[in-house]
Amino acid sequence: MGGGSGALGAMEALRAGGYKGGITVVSKEGYRPIDRTKLSKALLADVEKLAWRSPDFYKEAGIDLVDDEVTAMDFAAKTVGTKSGKKISYSKVILATGGSARWLPLAGLKGDLKNVFVLRTVPDAEAIVKAAGEDGSKKIVVIGSSFIGMEVGNCLAGKKHDVSIIGMEEEPMERVMGKLLGKVFRALLVKNGVKFYTSATVDKATPSATDSSSVGAVHLKDGTTLEADLVIEGVGIAPATEYLQGNSAVTLLRDHSIAVDKTFAIKGVYDAFAIGDIATYPYHGPGGNGQDTRIEHWDVAQNAGRTVARSILGANTPPFIPIFWSALGTALRYCGNTVGGYDDVLVLGETSIDKGPSFIAYYTKDDEVLAAASIGKDPLVMQAAELMRRGKMPGKSELKKGVDILEIDLPSDNKI
Repeated sequence: MGGGSGALGAMEALRAGGYKGGITVVSKEGYRPIDRTKLSKALLADVEKLAWRSPDFYKEAGIDLVDDEVTAMDFAAKTVGTKSGKKISYSKVILATGGSARWLPLAGLKGDLKNVFVLRTVPDAEAIVKAAGEDGSKKIVVIGSSFIGMEVGNCLAGKKHDVSIIGMEEEPMERVMGKLLGKVFRALLVKNGVKFYTSATVDKATPSATDSSSVGAVHLKDGTTLEADLVIEGVGIAPATEYLQGNSAVTLLRDHSIAVDKTFAIKGVYDAFAIGDIATYPYHGPGGNGQDTRIEHWDVAQNAGRTVARSILGANTPPFIPIFWSALGTALRYCGNTVGGYDDVLVLGETSIDKGPSFIAYYTKDDEVLAAASIGKDPLVMQAAELMRRGKMPGKSELKKGVDILEIDLPSDNKI
């Protein structure tokens, strides 16, 4: 259920693994699965350019794409109810309904003024592109300095707009990446023309002096006023699990996500899985110790779908190490997870914007490496992810001594 990257990863892996049964994908988006990352990274709004596969792919693979919305699940009867009144039977079901973009519950920012947007779907991107126009020079305020806000802000600055990003943290993406790397990413976007207002709290938005129905300014708690022709809110998502409200078979967590095990099987329910933005799962990578985590990244959802496919096919399901990427003036790669916290960041390479940057940063706790992030050193992150999965990642002390992780041999692994 759902037509995002999680569903895509599952259906492709099922067919590649020899699954011969029927596959039905129910999605309310109205278009076949897309590369959603290009919405924020490039503001691409053409479904034909965004689509991950052609219509012929699904036809030839025997995958039925149903344009409908899931409204109910009967896990005992193994049926899915839809908005149009359909009742679809299943032998296995994968819930991959993603999330809904949040609106700030503040005056002028909760959908009550025109030219205030969130970014989650193709129509969202279309509306932003239309409002921004093609001649640049628009005053654009982006609320949120995490991945979506940073990506779309950088994209619009590249189109010669006057972009301001507001963030509650001292440095952008600080919660995930830390202050040191946050400074690097801020500098990359500043070089592209973006202005930042950090450690800031939004108070409200007010109408334009020339059009009372459209936004004209965003006001911060400290009294700062930012003129705005349009505003984009990148303040997170809410798990899209409304169809499970009141379902006695599944207890939703406080954030309305679903608790699953390490194979993404829904706890207490047979033949049902949940992946992507709606799934809270126990993390067993370095430093995880089975702690519950929920990760909102396209790549992570797709890889979770592949894990579920392996489980359905009866294959081994190797330890799940999250991997994702971003485009922040240059490509960022990240692997691992710091759900249990970290106490140090070991940076190897050049972080100067003028000289590079080209580095890898290892997030550590005591001597253990929990995660890695890179700019300009993609192979190191991919190698680190595989070393983490196999429990062979060198410690911080070894890395300080100059150990090259690319020289560590990785023989064939029958768990893949």
